[in-house]
Amino acid sequence: MNTENGPEKKFRAGCVSATVWSNKVKKNGSEIEMKSVSIERSYKDKNDQWKSTNTFGASDIPKALLVLSKAYEYLASGSNETNNDTDE
Repeated sequence: MNTENGPEKKFRAGCVSATVWSNKVKKNGSEIEMKSVSIERSYKDKNDQWKSTNTFGASDIPKALLVLSKAYEYLASGSNETNNDTDE
């Protein structure tokens, strides 16, 4: 498990990815770990530079569902793997 505030795991399906984040926060005087998931689509702009967006086309939705499902499965299993990309 990543002990710093940063990405813990990333799931990819083509140009769509979901990243699991692990953050330590103080709550009621105790430090607890909070997990969250971000989702994005990568693309190349007109200058051939890689960019990312949180806007998805109709053909991206099945990929988004897949990576979100994998992220949920990872979180629900309580997995504490190190940061590894999983290409699906």
